[in-house]
Amino acid sequence: MNKKVGYAIALAAGLALPFFVYPVFLMKVLCFALFACAFNLLIGFTGLLSFGHAAFFGMAGYVAGHALKVWGMPFELGLLAGVVTAALIGLLMGGLAIRRQGIYFTMITLALAQMLYFVCLQAPFTGGEDGLQGVPRGKLLGMLNLGDDLTLYYVVLAIFVGGFALIMRTIQSPFGQVLKAVKENEPRAISLGYDVDKYKLLAFVLSAALAGLAGATKTVVLGFETLTDVHWSMSGLVVLMTLVGGLGTLTGPIVGAVLIIALENKLGDLGNFLANLTTIEWFRTIGDSVTIVTGFIFIVCVLAFRRGIVGEIGALFRRTPPGTTAGTGVGH
Repeated sequence: MNKKVGYAIALAAGLALPFFVYPVFLMKVLCFALFACAFNLLIGFTGLLSFGHAAFFGMAGYVAGHALKVWGMPFELGLLAGVVTAALIGLLMGGLAIRRQGIYFTMITLALAQMLYFVCLQAPFTGGEDGLQGVPRGKLLGMLNLGDDLTLYYVVLAIFVGGFALIMRTIQSPFGQVLKAVKENEPRAISLGYDVDKYKLLAFVLSAALAGLAGATKTVVLGFETLTDVHWSMSGLVVLMTLVGGLGTLTGPIVGAVLIIALENKLGDLGNFLANLTTIEWFRTIGDSVTIVTGFIFIVCVLAFRRGIVGEIGALFRRTPPGTTAGTGVGH
């Protein structure tokens, strides 16, 4: 199927879904899908494994929530404040981390993100362990009331589509081709005259800004922000989403985010349904074992779907049919 047709069908489904599924759940899925896509831009197309993306996601949420609640900023400026904050933190963190490679890069991002977590734990404007509560949604352009779930859903959908389009355009641009070259063979990219550190830093900042956009939007949707979003476990969750969906694929992180968030929110309902269907009461406890079920899915994907769900499906369609000559498509 033509990719443009596929995207058009997906967009049409997105426009219709809030009439069948709870809009707040859908908005949460869209925010995490954008977060996973932003992370995938860094690891899937640049080859940099950051374990500190929760810092951008959570800190942008805190700043946006504080700007809307305390400073009384309009919706647009509140989101912008969160994105700019995430980009600046990304610039600082990336400037320090890209000096190292491999596991050292990952550990530096984790350490810096944990430092930020403890700042959020102590800072007055975050609310500490109680979190930031009662964040108003405000109005879009001073006209559209975002207190209505359906209205806000379409705004969040537009934000997600815009972010995804930016990621797709970045990957397909000459800049994106250099990022892929850096991932595949960094010494060769250096020998061709590219300033590799500059490209990696730009990719890091762009990924941080988009992760911040996702975090700020999530805070507006739910009306609160907590320490969970800046904890290292959130960084692990976005890694899981990306790997399960398909590392280095455009739509893989979206599939992974949908799967993981659906499990977290709907696993209990599924357990109750199975218990009523089979009269086995044990199924009612599944909702309390989300982490175990998620871990099991991760193990299955690592063992059976090494390229993730979307990666394996794509590989299946790319295989040469039996009886054809590779490259020509002509049978013997």
